[in-house]
Order: sequence, then structure tokens, then C-alpha cells
Amino acid sequence: MTGYGTAERDLPDGRLAVDVRTVNHRYLNVQFRTPPGFERHHPALEAVLREFLARGSVTVSVKAEPAELSGPEAAVAVDVERARGYVHALRELGEATGVSGEPDLALLSGFRELFRVEERPRGPVELELEPVVEALRQALGQVVAMREEEGERLARDLSGRLDAMESALQAIDLRAPERLVEERDRLVRSIEELLEGTSATVDEERIAREVAHMADRWDIHEEIVRFRSHLEMFRDALASGSADGVGKRFGFIAQEILREANTMGSKANDREITARVVELKEEIERLREQLENVE
Repeated sequence: MTGYGTAERDLPDGRLAVDVRTVNHRYLNVQFRTPPGFERHHPALEAVLREFLARGSVTVSVKAEPAELSGPEAAVAVDVERARGYVHALRELGEATGVSGEPDLALLSGFRELFRVEERPRGPVELELEPVVEALRQALGQVVAMREEEGERLARDLSGRLDAMESALQAIDLRAPERLVEERDRLVRSIEELLEGTSATVDEERIAREVAHMADRWDIHEEIVRFRSHLEMFRDALASGSADGVGKRFGFIAQEILREANTMGSKANDREITARVVELKEEIERLREQLENVE
């Protein structure tokens, strides 16, 4: 399931930012992007992460930016000798032109070349584990909330798939006995046509045995019962709200549902039932695709 969370913290000498992104994955796969030297804390961060997530491809980004320089860290230097030269030149200009007045600071401040900012190199931020863990927990809380919202949408979609399968299964259940009656009638008509014009009669007992044999070969009652049972199990798991390996449980049930659908298809011997089985398998495939998004 997809999710995103971010958190920031003030540090004594900078600013910490932690981002967590998750996408679908069958297992928990974690990648860390942290400042050099912080690799030794990756196991501790992964332990925290496992408290919140069980599956997914997770990327954790940790950035520490130094604080902006101010005061003596960003000193402004003045080219005093050049400033004196400007003052002397301005006075000479005044005497030569007859313009009165003395150069002042307001005038000199307009000469940008008299000033330069001397930024001292900013060293790396001292990054401790505790603030990173605090920010990580906050970001993971956002990830879980986002994944829960997605989970509610997925639950509604999965429930709709189950309803569609139940509808197709009901049609199969109603059709199954009808096809035996139709096959019996077809056999009777075929035999009557073969015996037309002869003194032979239709052997009802023989036809009954043949129909019973077909019923045994085509019987899908057990498959229908198991299919319904699996649907009920799926609905129960969906309604439980449990996060304890529910994704794997859904996957197992979906596999069993597909097994029953395949068996019904192989026994169908009927165009309408075959069409309904195709509908079932299409819904099962859509269901399994959605299950890739479930934790």
C-alpha cells in the first residue's frame, strides 16, 4: 500500500527532516538515505519502522541542514583603506567643483565594493539518534493514516468483487440441475429417433443409469459449497479489521477460490455455466490484483 509522511525537528546547530514513502511489495523492504556516518543507526530505525509496517517497499530519507549563519558566523568585512580613498576623493571633488558638504556614512554605504560578507565554512550537523527516532515515528504515523484511508477504499472494492462472484455463483447453482434434465431429455429424443420405425422401446432404466453417471461426472455441488465457504471466510477477514497478516490470508483464500472455479469449469459441459465460470475467474483475477495493495 502506498503512503507518505514527513516530520521536522529543530536541532541545536541545524534542522532535521525525515521523509517516509511506501509503495506495494509482498514483503517489507526498507531503504535508508541518511547522512554519512549514520549507517550504524539503521538497525534501530528499522526496528521502529517494523512497529508500524509489516509489508511494503519503504524509503526513509533523513536530512540534516545546518542552521543559517548569523552574527559572527556571517561577519561583514569593510575595505577601510578603499573607504578612506573614497572620502579623500569626494573631498577633492567638492573643493574642485565648489560643492560644499562632507561625505557621510549614508553616502559611503552606497558603494557596495566597500563591503564583503565573509561566511565561515559551516561544519556538519551533529546528528543524534533520538530526534531522528521521534521524527520517524511522527512520519510513520502519517503513513499509517494514509494507508488506512486507502485500505477503506480497497475494502469497498474487494467487497464489490465478492458480491459479483456470489451473483455468478448463484446463477451456476441454479443452472447446474437444469443441464442434467436437458441432457436426459436430449438422450431420450436421440434414442427415440434411432428407434423410430422399429419395434424396440426406450430403456428407461438404461437412460436413468446414464443420467446418474453424467450427474456424478458433472456434479459441482461440493465445489459450489466450498466456493461459498471461501467467500464467507474472505468477508469475515475483511470485516475483522485485523492487521495481523491479513494480506497473506486473503492471498491464500483467493488461491482456493480460483481452484474451485477451475474445477467447476472443467466439469461444466454447459455453455451458460462456462460463461459464468469465466466471469468468476475474471473477478478473481481483479481481486488478486487488488490484494497486491493489501498489507
